[in-house]
Amino acid sequence: MRVLIPLPDRDFDVTEVAVPWRTLTDAGHEVVFATERAGTRPEADPRLLTGVILGRLGAADEPRRFYQQLTRAPEFGATVAWSGLDVASFDGLLLPGGHAPGMRQYLGSCELRGQVARFWALGRPVGAICHGVLVLARTRDPATGRSVLAGRRTTCLPKYMERTAYLTTAWRLGRYYRTYPAYVEDEVRAALDDPATQFARGPRELTRRGTATDDTHAFTVRDGAFVSARWPGDAYLFARRFLELLPSAA
Repeated sequence: MRVLIPLPDRDFDVTEVAVPWRTLTDAGHEVVFATERAGTRPEADPRLLTGVILGRLGAADEPRRFYQQLTRAPEFGATVAWSGLDVASFDGLLLPGGHAPGMRQYLGSCELRGQVARFWALGRPVGAICHGVLVLARTRDPATGRSVLAGRRTTCLPKYMERTAYLTTAWRLGRYYRTYPAYVEDEVRAALDDPATQFARGPRELTRRGTATDDTHAFTVRDGAFVSARWPGDAYLFARRFLELLPSAA
């Protein structure tokens, strides 16, 4: 099976890309990366590799190792252009997140949203995590003009997480943790028909993360062929839940 992962040129989240990539490729699936211009070699948010502030708040050791493996993988340097995508040639679409300024290229692209709308209409598996859910919230169904998420259950980066990260680091990093003036949760909720019943914030977490062997602190929401997650701490469970939606690679 072929899975499409669109990315900005820089600043995507290390864990939210590297963990699903490793999970999917280990299961025998082909991952294709797409950037605005074909052949761009994307780069993750460098702070997540070294520690956001005072060496802390970065990616965990294993996702960092996966990312180093990813940077050496042939598919990472052979990106295709958003505009040239034949979405019908893919079996799944995965939308990762990230909060640094470079993410605006990806989160704000009308061209990418057009391709996402075409894939969504196929009814095939879609996964979105953290800020990646914003791409879907902003993607409109051509037939109705409403967000493709309008009638779906979902989660995304909770407001309390985004606010806490911003308040903790603003003294040193300014608006690094605020990609846009609106909180991700507020924008996603606004895209839903009934946010009170459709939006799931999940258990309250700030530091504890799911791992490859322990999902105790991880959370995802599945609605049909769509699965969403909140933050890098959900990445392992999110990747496995997305994998379950795909036909076997055998």
